Amino acid sequence: MSKQAFYTVPELARELGITPRTIRFYESKHLLSPERAGNTRIYTGKDKARLKLILRGKRLGFSLADISDFLDLYATDIKQTGQLTLLYKKVCARIEDLEIQQDALLQVLEELKDIRNQCLGALNDEDSQVSGRTDH
Repeated sequence: MSKQAFYTVPELARELGITPRTIRFYESKHLLSPERAGNTRIYTGKDKARLKLILRGKRLGFSLADISDFLDLYATDIKQTGQLTLLYKKVCARIEDLEIQQDALLQVLEELKDIRNQCLGALNDEDSQVSGRTDH
């Protein structure tokens, strides 16, 4: 039988490569609810897994409200059907948003490259005019 792992804020932060302030922030948003031993917050392996899900959700661009919805469904839906359906819909919407952003970025990149090429062409023309000029 394995022993239950417990973590303090600094230990958990160090293990996940985040700041203690980040953990306290998610706790203040009621996404984490650690146990207490006196004044010390004690996080379990389950809390660590939950925090990993929160961090992944943020990295993927989901709002805290979305992440909270996912976590709440996970806690109440034993078969996870509701969670998977919600997650599927949110992921599809996020993909659509990112594809729109990607198209916009590609357009901006093309415009910037065009401007860069125009500048380079103008600079090359200026250089050739200067080098071809003879002072009398």
